Amino acid sequence: MTRPLHKLYVALFIGVLSLLSLGSLTGVLNYQLPRQFSLLDGGLAKTFESHYDQHFPLKTVGTNVWAALDYLLFNAGRPGVLIGERDWLYSDEEFKPVADGQQQLHDNLALIRGVQAHLAQRDVLLVLAVVPAKARLYPENIGEHPISPLRQDLYQRFHRALRRADIAAPDLLQPLQAGKARGQLFLRTDTHWTPLGAEIAAQHLSQGVQAAVKLDGEPQLFVTEATGQTAYQGDLSRFLPLDPLFSQLLPDADQLQQRETHAAQPQDNAAALLGEVELPVALVGTSYSANPAWNFAGALRQHLQRDLSNHAEDGQGPIVPMLKYLQSEEFKNSPPQLVIWEFPERYLPMANNLDDFDPAWLATLKSPNGQQRLASSNSH
Repeated sequence: MTRPLHKLYVALFIGVLSLLSLGSLTGVLNYQLPRQFSLLDGGLAKTFESHYDQHFPLKTVGTNVWAALDYLLFNAGRPGVLIGERDWLYSDEEFKPVADGQQQLHDNLALIRGVQAHLAQRDVLLVLAVVPAKARLYPENIGEHPISPLRQDLYQRFHRALRRADIAAPDLLQPLQAGKARGQLFLRTDTHWTPLGAEIAAQHLSQGVQAAVKLDGEPQLFVTEATGQTAYQGDLSRFLPLDPLFSQLLPDADQLQQRETHAAQPQDNAAALLGEVELPVALVGTSYSANPAWNFAGALRQHLQRDLSNHAEDGQGPIVPMLKYLQSEEFKNSPPQLVIWEFPERYLPMANNLDDFDPAWLATLKSPNGQQRLASSNSH
């Protein structure tokens, strides 16, 4: 920042702070003491804080003004987003270094290997679908934002580690790079892929699955239909708190091409009605799979020609839903033939909150010799 620009920023800060201070006085002056209160238990302070928050007229103004200043002067948003070129927004998780990232990468690989072995004990095949980072697929729009050394070749290094571990993981980067000629594969204002990106990934994964295993049951025809187009303001826009005063500064909303997949000839038999049909495929993952807006599960049904159960979850990362699925009654009682585990690249070196799981079970799962103990315990 140049010295004149720095002085302008300080002057604007002082000016806006003064206006906010004056405006906040109305929230103080019209406060009325409650009929009953105590100075000892903090109750009076809580009632004043609640009143002040509700009657602070410039709270939204202050938030919007500072967001606009950061956006216009420094091309920056709140922590969580990086602003690229041509109105492209990126999650800063794809760029920033991670504390103990190399160790976390090693621990997550150990968990993935443990999951594979755990599934193999039940004769279940694991296929890992590593979703390339948005910044990797669209580097032309990231501008001058540097990517941390750990993440620069993370996708390629992790795939090499998966091959050494004999874990099936079709390369999704190359077909997605080739598919950019067909249309936009990630949303500009969102962390997620578009239905087209999800469809290309599903098609490539299905080809790999069909080359590796013959799925149980008769092929079933699924049809995907376009259901319209809608304006979609992505999740990364939340890190630009410009609305309502400066909403015109926000990047234009994405145009989301909506799709839905359905069975061409739905099975209408007693077993299906009672929920007794055993599905040969289970999908586990993140919001890339859980959110129906991307239609990833539908695209997999169409290209695999099999129905599937979807155990993906929003906001949990990829590992927690998988561990929950392994401990579910559905898996214990009716394991599928194939599990597709959707795993976004940016989560590879990140820590996981696994407090809800038994530490001994997790240690056994990650242990090279632990699978024999798991197999022994499962047989009793």
